[in-house]
Amino acid sequence: MSQDVLTTETNRRQLQQIIAGLSDGVILLELDQTILWANDAALAMHGVSRIDALGANASEYAKRFALRYRNNHPVPTENYPISRVARGETFSDVLVEVTPASDEEHTWVHNVRSMVLADSAGDPESLVLIMDDVTEWASAEQRFEKTFNANPAPAVICRLSDLRYIKVNGGFLEMTGYARDQVIGSSAYELDVLQGAENIQLAKQRLREGTTIPQMQAELQLPEGGSKQVIVAGQPLELNDEACMLFSFVDMEPRHKAEVALRQSEERFAKAFRLTPVPILVCGASEQVVMDVNEAFLDTFAYPSEEVLGKTIAEIDFIHEKGARTRLFAALEKSASLDRVDVRMRKKDTELIDCAVSADTVNIQDNPCYLLVLMDITERKRTELELVSAIEEVMKDASWFSRTLIEKLANVKSVNSPKLPNVSFTDLTARERDVLGLICEGLADKEIAARLKLAPNTVRNHVATVYSKLDVHSRSEAIVWARERGLFSGDWRAKGQR
Repeated sequence: MSQDVLTTETNRRQLQQIIAGLSDGVILLELDQTILWANDAALAMHGVSRIDALGANASEYAKRFALRYRNNHPVPTENYPISRVARGETFSDVLVEVTPASDEEHTWVHNVRSMVLADSAGDPESLVLIMDDVTEWASAEQRFEKTFNANPAPAVICRLSDLRYIKVNGGFLEMTGYARDQVIGSSAYELDVLQGAENIQLAKQRLREGTTIPQMQAELQLPEGGSKQVIVAGQPLELNDEACMLFSFVDMEPRHKAEVALRQSEERFAKAFRLTPVPILVCGASEQVVMDVNEAFLDTFAYPSEEVLGKTIAEIDFIHEKGARTRLFAALEKSASLDRVDVRMRKKDTELIDCAVSADTVNIQDNPCYLLVLMDITERKRTELELVSAIEEVMKDASWFSRTLIEKLANVKSVNSPKLPNVSFTDLTARERDVLGLICEGLADKEIAARLKLAPNTVRNHVATVYSKLDVHSRSEAIVWARERGLFSGDWRAKGQR
């Protein structure tokens, strides 16, 4: 064996010993494309344990492993790194995805470079492929890419070395109307995302330093002319080992429109609240503290505003009937609204007025509140009572009236009262009318039983039926029901039978 051959073999053994323990994968090829040797790292990066699993040469390697570029395009066989180095090419930083043809579930990402070893005469002697396993880095980058593109918040990434945009997501394109190729590759001078920033000097300084740019309002120029008000912020990051700045944006236009709409709505409500001639009160739902009242309330109830605002309904104590306030707010808490409930109120000067209360639950600054509308119906009530008195006077001597006509006249007063049940005296049986009449005379159940010659239990059953039909709960309520309808004001039995 010649000295040159021995020297070559010695050099190769020494080279193999040096690179065998490297974390980088190394594959040695002969000039005829034969795969001569590979270290353990290179075998692991291909998912094999023996060198013959790589194939005998570059052609067999191409059959056993499918390579794709990072853009998912397949690598032509002639452009496989092992084929290129076999042609004597030198290259670096070629990123490829490597998938075994026999196991498509596993894929590695290699960053490959080549080296051509020359002999003492300078002629090519061995070919070397050196590869780094960057699968984890590529997976993280892919996750970042998916997250960045899927993020609905508009964003762009600017490379700090030349201030050029290298990434843009759909949110930014949709917000501005730019096309992707109008952004990618353009510089921060051509598309200035910090233009009109409220603290432009600080923003520019932080961009030069590559440090965080705090949120600030800015004016973003649009491709078709005009501009858009945005909130912009910058966050430094590294991408592909390069210092970059991630700019994210918030479109102020929807918020501005919502604020304008809210302000206009509040203005309309405030104007209607102040100018309506009907007393209105707003109080908190939990403690019933009065938050606001209109002028009509102050005028009607004769209170100065300082004695109402900030006070609870209980402290003001303008609801006359005992227990009415508790029942009113209990009903509101249960049903969230009320419609024309008759409540007697008291002015500051102790004068009593009748009010029809309507109420609803509203949210003010995310707090539940009650809006109470208090319609003064005192005059209407007085008119109704006068009408009832007139009807009663007529009915005292109106023997020629039929009972049905008398009831229709008596019921005139209840037309506008939503609280009165829609029940007629004629809905009661003859015996139930007798029982109601004797109740109105003030007789107890035993006395009624004696008068009508009925058993006490039978009378109690008739009384319960009368209560149910009239929707009342006591003798006094039954008497009021009858009096409001002008019944039993005289010898009605005699009149009704004539």
